[in-house]
Amino acid sequence: MTAVKVRPVPAGTAYADDFYTWTQEQGARLRSGDFSALDSENLAEEIESLGKSQFDSLVSFWRIVLLHMLKFDHQPERRSRSWTISIRTHRNRAADVLEDNPGLKSRVAQAMARAYRDAREEAAAETGLPLHLFPKECPYTWEELLMRPFSADPENTLD
Repeated sequence: MTAVKVRPVPAGTAYADDFYTWTQEQGARLRSGDFSALDSENLAEEIESLGKSQFDSLVSFWRIVLLHMLKFDHQPERRSRSWTISIRTHRNRAADVLEDNPGLKSRVAQAMARAYRDAREEAAAETGLPLHLFPKECPYTWEELLMRPFSADPENTLD
């Protein structure tokens, strides 16, 4: 019978007991080169989670942009400066995430699809309009998401 190797639990604060202290201990161990004392399984999960959070941030910023684009297009009589400011601000934040994380560029279509799915439902809830009035697939091109000009002034011919 083959013996199963059990990896010893690293000394120090347990991941599940005090996350903050655990992170500080893991950082100190990495810096000192004490690799055998690292909680490698939980450390690997946390590193992967950091990458996922960057993707989630991108989705969140685009969700807000798309939400306000939908509201802008479906409720022209309610257009406001706050919508245009929000679009501009969240476009910038999304651009920053992509600039800081070039590896996410391969996932922009997936991020846009997830963002639109939630924006569509939120737009229906916020406007009181039936969900079916909002297309199931995103009606905006990549260029529109990033560059379409908006103005709250109904006389403006930008839109």
